[in-house]
Amino acid sequence: MAIPFPNIDPVALNLGPLKIHWYALSYVVSIIFATSYAKFLQSRFPSGLSKELIERFAYGAAIVGIIIGGRLGHVLFYYDPLYYLHHPLEIFMTWKGGMSFHGGLAGVLVAAFLFCKSHKISFFSLMDNIAVAVPIGLGLGRIANFMNAELYGNITNAPWGVIFPGAGPLPRHPTQLYEAFLEGFVLLTLLSFLWIKTDMRYSQGRISGFFLFAYGIMRFMIEFYKDPLAQGSQTIIPLTNGQLLCIPMILFGLFLCLKKHSQKVLEKGRP
Repeated sequence: MAIPFPNIDPVALNLGPLKIHWYALSYVVSIIFATSYAKFLQSRFPSGLSKELIERFAYGAAIVGIIIGGRLGHVLFYYDPLYYLHHPLEIFMTWKGGMSFHGGLAGVLVAAFLFCKSHKISFFSLMDNIAVAVPIGLGLGRIANFMNAELYGNITNAPWGVIFPGAGPLPRHPTQLYEAFLEGFVLLTLLSFLWIKTDMRYSQGRISGFFLFAYGIMRFMIEFYKDPLAQGSQTIIPLTNGQLLCIPMILFGLFLCLKKHSQKVLEKGRP
């Protein structure tokens, strides 16, 4: 038994010559919702970072970092860089191949470093607050992947397997929905609990470390159910590109969580 793929138009809004796809819409909605949630947390459970700086970073430097880093990450990690060397204009065609989370993360980190240096604020103070809200974007992005019938999983006999268009007649794991639940809902719940119910928000780097560690573990596990060919992910060892990229995230996240145990907790209101 399998679930047929729902008849979903990949175009969310068709305004004549302007077509807005679900994936692009998910980016816009994610940034708005995530920024609003980060500001809400600062107003109700402050760590000392101003809401104005969060908004300025999210609607400026972060967007640039996500787009540039996400696209270059896809080109370098999930496709043949030599292909883009011979077709350089296609690097800018984000609708052909999409974006990479790990590349987007790298882009945001670079953007945050420059932003914090320019505004003379703590890097981890900003990153901790942003990390709590990132799962909103992860969840919405994976739902958009499902609507686009992309990044599906391996063939399965599970009753919830989905027959994706263009993926053959056999049902496959809807790994996009697995990720939306774990990396979106579950991770958001865990990070929100740590921010609201513990003192971790006053210890710079520990929230960021937990995000890296937890996301890395979740993504690493789900990768076992993904179809590597659907992701453009092929390696010479029995691990996908996504798993290889998650290993340093897990290790560095664990390092941040443990390292911050021995450091002085911030005074409330002082980033």
